[in-house]
This record gives sequence, C-alpha cells and structure tokens, in this order.
Amino acid sequence: MHGYELRKRLNLMLGWSRVLSYGSLYPALKKMLRQQLIEETAPTKTPVSRRPKIVYQVTEAGTAEFERLMSEVGPAAWEDDTFDIRFAFFGRTDMEIRLRVLEGRRMRLQERLDRVQSQLSMTEAEVDRYAAELQRHGVESVEREVRWLSDLINSERQAAPAAPTPPVPPAPREEGTSTTSQTSGA
Repeated sequence: MHGYELRKRLNLMLGWSRVLSYGSLYPALKKMLRQQLIEETAPTKTPVSRRPKIVYQVTEAGTAEFERLMSEVGPAAWEDDTFDIRFAFFGRTDMEIRLRVLEGRRMRLQERLDRVQSQLSMTEAEVDRYAAELQRHGVESVEREVRWLSDLINSERQAAPAAPTPPVPPAPREEGTSTTSQTSGA
C-alpha cells in the first residue's frame, strides 16, 4: 500500500481512540525501510501533475519480525502504548499468547485501579468537584476495561479445544496370571 492508504487502514483498525498521524507514519516507514522490513515497489501511474505514489510491501524479514513481535508476552505487550496495536492483530496470534497478553493487561489495570481507588478517597477532600469527577471517570473507565478483559479471557478459555486425554495404561497383571489372545479366522 502507499502511505495514505496504509494510514487510512490502520486508523480504521485501531478505532477512534488512536489516530495515526503522517508525522509518525512516514518516519516509521523510513525506519522500516532502513531495517529492510519493507521495500518500495514500482510506483503506481499518476497524472503528470502529481508525484508518483510510493508503494510499500512487507519483506520476508518484515514478516518474521512481525511474527516475533506478536509472540512476545512481556510487559511491553500490555502497556497502554502498545496493547491496542497488539490487540488489533490478535487474529494472527496463537491463543496461548493472546491469553497471556490479556491476563497481563488485566493484571496491570487491576494494579492501577487499586492504587487509584486508594488515593481517590484521600484526594476528593483536597480537589474541587471537577477534578474529583475526572478521577471517578478514570476509575470507571479502568473498571470497564477490566470487565471487558475478563470477558475476553473467559471467551478465549471456553473456545480453547479440550486437551486430549492421555491414554489409560493397562492394569498391572498379577503374578502367575497369563494372558492369551485368541484370534478368530474371519
């Protein structure tokens, strides 16, 4: 895709809460070009008065790097700056990784919620009603996201295929007992 189309697609995927600007897109594309994660392909034909559009294509190294990044499950995967992007690509992620990222995000938000709720009662007496209302709004938003994450985790677990049951080993034989097999000629 060319830059304009890429920005439009990413903004559609990420939703209203995260808008990708040209000021962040093009430096990222240049960096990915230097790292050979993407490459420029032949520009599309445009009218003479316009500059040709540069079209970018993911390289094999870019695909491998994407897969590596999507398989990481450490704290960077559930932080505010990266979680939305990771979540947008969950369809290409293994279920175990999805669960670990969702659980990590929920744990991080629950820690934040506990901290803010303990401070909320102390600060309500010290701030005006608008600041207190903003804090309550923040608490409600985090509580809503924690519930959403819990629902997603439960849904993932319910959709998980049941682990195969291991074969049952044969019962031990008593000494002195022999087993013979009879075959019938059929």
